[in-house]
Amino acid sequence: MSLMTYHHPDVETLDRDGLDALQRSKLSKMLQTILASNAFYTRKFAGLKFDPRTGPMAQLPFTTREELQQDQREHPPFGSNITFPPDQYIRMHQTSSTTGHAPLRWLDTAESWDWFKQCWRMLYTAAGVQSGDRLLFPFSFGPFVGFWAAFESSIDLGCLTIAAGGMTTTARLQMILDNAVTVIGCTPTYALRMAEVAESEGLDIASSAVRALIVAGEPGGCIAATRSRIETAWGARVFDHTGMTEIGSCSFECLETPGGVHIIESEFIAEVIDPDTGDVISDGSVGELVLTNLGRIGSPLIRYRTGDQVRMLRRRCACGRWFARLEGGILGRTDDMLLIRGNNVFPSAVEEVIRGFPVVEFRMTARQGPSLTELNLEIEAASGEDGQKIARRLSECVRDRLNFKPQVVAVDPGVLPRYEMKSRRFIRE
Repeated sequence: MSLMTYHHPDVETLDRDGLDALQRSKLSKMLQTILASNAFYTRKFAGLKFDPRTGPMAQLPFTTREELQQDQREHPPFGSNITFPPDQYIRMHQTSSTTGHAPLRWLDTAESWDWFKQCWRMLYTAAGVQSGDRLLFPFSFGPFVGFWAAFESSIDLGCLTIAAGGMTTTARLQMILDNAVTVIGCTPTYALRMAEVAESEGLDIASSAVRALIVAGEPGGCIAATRSRIETAWGARVFDHTGMTEIGSCSFECLETPGGVHIIESEFIAEVIDPDTGDVISDGSVGELVLTNLGRIGSPLIRYRTGDQVRMLRRRCACGRWFARLEGGILGRTDDMLLIRGNNVFPSAVEEVIRGFPVVEFRMTARQGPSLTELNLEIEAASGEDGQKIARRLSECVRDRLNFKPQVVAVDPGVLPRYEMKSRRFIRE
């Protein structure tokens, strides 16, 4: 395999023993620093005896979002999970709050921000992005961290980097065509929205210079039907990526094996737990992802419960890496899982079925009845399609594949909202 697909060949080709040794070395150095000056973790780990080079990670307590929110309420505005004096921090971002929580504010020093960008450099190299590429980001560039690090990392890589915030979708599409953009960074939802507008405006994006879309912010990049629709519309390869404002950019999809993402294990320690018991579970079992970042020293997270449901495997990939792989990416959120007629169902599984039909937009609403949860779907059919007929077929297909029958209603074109960033298609009542 060409080393061009590795950003750090000596690190990305380490075997499991080598990765474990690297992680433990970084964890030891990080703990030495933060336990001397980070008030949050000094309190949290008080009296705890743990050898970072040999001790099981399970000896350390989890960190939760609720803890961090409480800490920021008690120590406004940024909380006490900062390792250095406030005047050493150069960036402030906050979470997007799409999960119903109050936003978290997050600070980065210059060193931590550079680490964030280096994670993106690894992602870019794995996707074959090089200095001659032209990257466009149809992103609002507000306080949400979103593609900020991606944008700045693209500049560091030497790419022509184009900001396309504050524009209409039509204007962005024209910018993509006029400037021969080769790579786009956006959410899966917005990739489809741009394709929808391109079709209505008669713009040929499938023949454009775009060869890759790096998608993040929501499930979709690893949902087979969603991915297929994006790739067909754009005539380009989709690369999935996952990350969080508070944890950093933690995964990437390699060129060789689509349909899953690698955790950047040189920079993160990954565990999967039973969300009910907190016990670490075996590889290949579905559970909640727990992450420890190893380079964001200014605002670290140790054993952070992400709330993401994953299936993680550790084995050598066709790309040559031993980095843990999340099969199918993020399967869903632990707090989004539904129990419908005895079946555990994630919204992403329903989306997989919907994307197999000529539907341009949809919304799903879960309603808790006296004894059962019901799922209602609203769909907008593609132009020229019979919405009522699609609704009937879709309801039957969900029944056959997921073992429950939702109520599906076809609505008029343009009724359902469109999204540029994270979509809000799932409503729980």
